[in-house]
Amino acid sequence: MINDLTQGHGSVEDMKDKLVRDLKSVGSDADGLLKEVANSTAEEFAAVRTKIEGKLVEARSRLDSSRLAVTEKARHTADVTHEYVVENPWKVLGLAAAAGIIIGILMSRR
Repeated sequence: MINDLTQGHGSVEDMKDKLVRDLKSVGSDADGLLKEVANSTAEEFAAVRTKIEGKLVEARSRLDSSRLAVTEKARHTADVTHEYVVENPWKVLGLAAAAGIIIGILMSRR
């Protein structure tokens, strides 16, 4: 169970890093295209606008796919956790009690 949780953590981090890189790329592309627009005619402006819209659609698509992947991973993690709790209720209860005692001790020191 623990292996399932840590195994997917790297893929979520990789997805997040890729998404950040993609969004930075879209931002720099849009910035470059806007600089081109400064000295453009109306027709060139329309072409640049179309390029920017295309980049934004691409970024939204990647963001949606990343959101779906993270949502699926969270569901899987919740299912695995639920399964573990159902199979090992006394272990979970003991762990919760131990955590409560530790928090209580730390709080009483203040």
